[in-house]
Formats: sequence, C-alpha cells, structure tokens
Amino acid sequence: MFIGKIGIVSRTYRHINRYRQILTILFKYGFGDLVDRLNVGQYLEIGMQMISRKRREQMDSLTREERIRMALEDLGPTFVKLGQILSTRPDLVPVSLIHELSKLQDEVPPFPASQAKSIIESELSMTVAEIFERFESVTYAAASIGQVHRARLRTGEEVIVKVQRPDITRMIEVDLEILLHLATLVERHVEDWEFYRPTRIVEEFARVIEKEIDYTVEASYAERFARQFIGNDMIYIPRIFREFSTQRILTMEYVPGIKVSDINRLDTEGYDRKIIADRGADLLLHQVFTFGFFHADPHPGNVFILPDNIICYLDFGMMGSVDRQSREDIADMVYALVERNESGVVDAFLRIVEWEEEPDRRALETDMSNFMELYLYKSLKDIRIEAVLQQLLDLITRYRLILPFDRFLMMKALSTMEGLGLMLNPDFDMTEKVAPFIRRLKMARLSPRRMFSEFLQTSGEVAQLLRIIPGELRDILKQIKQGKVRVGFEHRGLERFIFEMDRSSNRIAFALIVSSLIIGSSLIINTDIGPFLFGLPILGLLGFSMAGVLGLWLLIAIIRSGRI
Repeated sequence: MFIGKIGIVSRTYRHINRYRQILTILFKYGFGDLVDRLNVGQYLEIGMQMISRKRREQMDSLTREERIRMALEDLGPTFVKLGQILSTRPDLVPVSLIHELSKLQDEVPPFPASQAKSIIESELSMTVAEIFERFESVTYAAASIGQVHRARLRTGEEVIVKVQRPDITRMIEVDLEILLHLATLVERHVEDWEFYRPTRIVEEFARVIEKEIDYTVEASYAERFARQFIGNDMIYIPRIFREFSTQRILTMEYVPGIKVSDINRLDTEGYDRKIIADRGADLLLHQVFTFGFFHADPHPGNVFILPDNIICYLDFGMMGSVDRQSREDIADMVYALVERNESGVVDAFLRIVEWEEEPDRRALETDMSNFMELYLYKSLKDIRIEAVLQQLLDLITRYRLILPFDRFLMMKALSTMEGLGLMLNPDFDMTEKVAPFIRRLKMARLSPRRMFSEFLQTSGEVAQLLRIIPGELRDILKQIKQGKVRVGFEHRGLERFIFEMDRSSNRIAFALIVSSLIIGSSLIINTDIGPFLFGLPILGLLGFSMAGVLGLWLLIAIIRSGRI
C-alpha cells in the first residue's frame, strides 16, 4: 500500500467526500487558518465558513493541543494511529502535544461477532464450527483496526483470534492518499513546517500502518522473534497457527499471565520482581545489540509474567530492526559518553542522525560539552537513559537533524525497559546492564576474523571503483565536449511569496470585476432601457445586486484571512 506522489492529487479528488469531511472536521476544531493557508477552503461542507466565529468561541476554552487530539479522534482510525505514532516522536512533536496525544484511545466499539465469523469463513474457506470447538461471541478486546475473540481449536488448543475490521484497509488507503496530498500542500504553503517534512512523516507512517494491517507480517515477526530465543527458558513466545491465519486473520496461542505492571498480584503470588527486571533488561539488550531485531513496544500491556518468572511478549505488530553499523554507532556514543570523550560522542552522534544541511560542528561540540557536564560527576547508576535520550532529542531539534525511525525505536525501547525495571525494582540500574553488551560489540569489531572480512569487502569495492572510473570519466568528458552538460538552478523559499502574489492578483481581478459591475449598472440606471422595477431598469438593479453579493463575499474572505 505504498503511496507514491505521482498522480496523488487526481486520486485524492476522486475521494472528494472524504476529503471534504476531513477539512470540515479540521475547520470545526478551529483550524480554519490552516485550511485557508492550504487554499482548500472551497472544499469545505457548505455553510462551514459562515459559522467560524461561533466555532472559535466554543473552542476558546480548549488548548491547541487538546483541539488537535479531539480532531484526530473525530477523524477516525487512520488519524488516531498517526497521533499515537507521533506521540512517540519527541524529535518531531513538542512535549506539550506529546502529552496530549498520549491520551488518544485505540479502543472503539466492537463490530458484531456475526461479521467477525463471516470474515473468518471467507478468509479460511471453512466454517467457524469446522475450525473451532468453541468461539466466544463476546469480544475479548477491540481496537481501531481489529478485534480479538477467544476460542478453542478442534485440536484442543486455547487461542485468541484477531479479526480485522470490515473495509478498514480501503478506508486507510483513502485517508493516506488525502494525508499525503495535504502534507504536500503544507510543505508548499506553510514555511514553519517545512523542516519537519510532512510528506516524509506520512510516507513513514504509511509503511508502519501497511505492516500493521497485514497480519501475516505480524505472524512472521512473531516467528522470527521466537527463533532468536530458541533454547532460552527465560522467555516464552506464543505459538502462531499459520493454517488459521491470513492477512485479515491472526490465530495465536492464548497465554494466561500477569501484566508486568500488576505489582500487587506479582507480590501476592510470590514472583521475584528483581529477577523479572534483570531478565527483561537482558532479553531486550540481546534483541537490540545481539540480534538487531527487537520488540519496539514493550509497554506493560505487551509483557506478561508466567510462573517461574518467565517473561512472555505479546503483540508483534511493531518491531524494530537496526543493522550492525547502527548498533555499533550507538555503542560508540554510549562508550564515549561514559569516558567523557566529547569529540567521540559528537562523531558517533553524527553517524546516528541524518541532515539536509550539515550542522555547525563547533557549536554542536560546545552544546555536547554542556550536555556531558550534567553527567560528569555522576556514577553510572545515577544516569538515566530516558533523561539522556530526551536531551539528545533536544539537540536534534535545535540543529534540525533527523533521527531515523528504527534508531529512535531502539532508543525508545531501551528507555521503556528502564522504566519497567525501575517500576519492578527501585534499585534497577539499566546502564550497568548495558555496559557488557557495549564492551562485547567493541571487542567483536576488533576480532581478526571481522577485520579480515571487512578488508576483503573494502578491497572488492575499491577494485570495482577502479574498474568503472575510467569509463565514467570518459562519459563525462564526452558530454562536456558535446555541450550536453547542464547546470541545474533551483530557487527555494519563494513558494509562499508566489502563493501570496497569486492570491493578491486574484483578489485585485475580483475587485475590478465588482467595480466594473457597479460602474456599468450605474450607467444603465441613468438610461431608459426597460424593463423596469420600481421605476428603475431591472438590468441595472441586477448588476448592483451581483456586485453587492460578490463584494460581500470578497470582504468575508479578506476578513477571514486575518489580513485586512
């Protein structure tokens, strides 16, 4: 379901009713100024422009962040998911908005069990009775994309069955097309948001939600995750029943357990919270630094505790993957931070992030020095990963850097695990747990086998480069000789100016038309050209009426724009 930019506008307008509905909801929650700046106000539902003053008065008591959250909830599942993902991105979204977006609820009323059964039978080409010995009609859990029912297979296994909502895929596809079109308009007309590259955010979101609505992806993730821990008795991964799973159906083993956040029950039933915290950290660190494939959402609802302090992971819809180089870059940064090596921290930091314009390294080193002074006299156990991550994200925002999504998920997962560890054991020290993995990564990089492998790879790349350079140079010289070399010229930052000039010229032309109507009608009024109404030429009265309506329309548009 990747959304390409080519033809996006034409496809968007094929969904004009949904497009109008989205714009109307934005307008309803007080974002008429944004609708105006995007120059799409003409697609609002009829009458919405005329009630803007009343709507603004109703919204005065709410903060902008509250209105954003309410608008997303009103816009439906796609936008709720977008808000939830943005709530995990402090490098893109202000803290005040993150706090509000974290309130977004993914819980919606369930759809009828009869529909769920119909979808199961359609997807599996079998009746529910042929598959299940028991299928509970009462919904076990419901969310925006699907809902879960408990059941028992004919072979006796207790399972949960996740069923996708009817028509949800089509709805998300339409919303993504419209979102990408709006994001393109935002980049073109709203200068303040250009740095955040809304189109990139929407495309990144599309990739995430595309995987989330394909349950075969989650099944593959769960199986890959389980293979990483074969033979490890500290962890349990529910079994996936592939024969009863499709893109819209996921059948997974039901595992009764205790939520990791249910401290009272863990204590009552004799679980060892210190062991659980240590195991949880070790498991996550192995995922991140050993395998490079990790559970990206290890919040309390997705981590259950089984007898003997065994940790059970659930919900594999959001997983992260980082390559070896990214893992080593993060390890280098942590190591340099511990060693108080400012230059080393900056070097590793700049390898982790991306940018469109290279940052001022000297200024960045100064800020990094100030950042490191906060930890200069602290022992490792007093350093909190969450605090370090937040300060690094502040630097990313200040220098307009970009943190790739998977690297952010990696840092976020470590921060979340630290929070769970401290909740289970107040003396938990995540940095102490990380240290052995960092040392192991650095030692592996210096191993003779690794160095020889990298030498062979580099030698091959150099040899290939030497082979192609002569031909490439010959082609360049040939193009220069034939006069085919062109210098590209691109202007930036003029889009808003062009838009304002275009709007101003349209208003001037509109005003000239109104003026012409008034002058022409005045001339007709002073003639004896019939027919007449109240002793005046009807044609002249009609011209005055049209001029009055058009003039009022122009005046309202100018007042609503806020530029008089």
